Order: sequence, then structure tokens, then C-alpha cells
Amino acid sequence: MSFIDADKRKFFNEVKEKSRQPIELCYQCQKCASGCIATGFADYYPNEIIRLVQLGQKERVLNSSSIWICSSCETCGARCPNGINTAEVMDALKEMAIAAGMVKEKNINLFHNTFLNSVRSHGRVHETSMMVIYKIKSGDLFSDMDVGLEMFRKGKLPLFPHRIKARGKIKDIFNKTAH
Repeated sequence: MSFIDADKRKFFNEVKEKSRQPIELCYQCQKCASGCIATGFADYYPNEIIRLVQLGQKERVLNSSSIWICSSCETCGARCPNGINTAEVMDALKEMAIAAGMVKEKNINLFHNTFLNSVRSHGRVHETSMMVIYKIKSGDLFSDMDVGLEMFRKGKLPLFPHRIKARGKIKDIFNKTAH
């Protein structure tokens, strides 16, 4: 990696440290990309994100949709011959993008935060209140309304949350992870 300058190397080292993955071992075999379910929606394949990290392309990586579209299914990691868990790399990149104020897919980040806030409040997710809050904050009020109504009719969206007894333990987890 001596062919990149100090800033690019710093980005590479930061991603490697945060993800705890041996990203220098990627030799672009593309097994991760061939199993990825999100490639049809992504701007870069998983192997391309790893390559951009290797080259220290911070702006391109943190401004990509791919890091947000990754569902962390870990198919890529299971297929990697070098044991690189690309989902861990994507999670580290999401954290770095948030810290840098470079969140390209704002609704994905909003959904993630709304989900976590629901778990923090109730000890588990309360789908109804989470979706109401997400819809109001995103401004996307009417998409998927037919699915939501059908789920409500079938009793899949309860009006009131079910709290768990060990909410203190959940609170401890949030405190330990600084969310």
C-alpha cells in the first residue's frame, strides 16, 4: 500500500481498525459480489468498495449508496476466500459517514435510528409507533399504506407496545455502545 499518500493510507488504516477486517487481503475475486443480494440497487459492488478503501478513496466510499444499501446478510463474508467480512466493513463505513456528515441515503439512516429508538424505549421494537414516526420524519406518508393496513387488520401491528422486563439490560447495552 505504499503507492498511496498519507491521507489515503490514514483512511485505509481507519477502516481496517474500525472493521477489524484484513481488507488488504482482498484480491478482487468478486465472490462477494456474485452472492450479494443488493448489487442491483448499489452504485458499487462489495469488492469495488473494498478496492476503493484499499486505494484510500474516502470521498467516493463515504458518498456511495452501497454502504447504506448493504443489509448485512453476510453472504459476502461467507463466500470470501480470505475471510473478509465485508458486512463489518460496511458497518464501519456507515459509522464513518455519519461522523463525517456524509449520509447519502438519509431515509435508511432515519429508519435505522427510528428502529433503535423504539428498542431503547420499549426494550423491543413497537412496529406501529416506529412506522408512524418514520413516516412523519421521512415525509413519505402514503407509500406501503396498503401493506400497513393489511398487517393492522391481521393483528400484526399492535396499537400499544409490549415492554420487556429487562429494559435495564437493554439500556446498559445502549450505554456500552454509546447510542
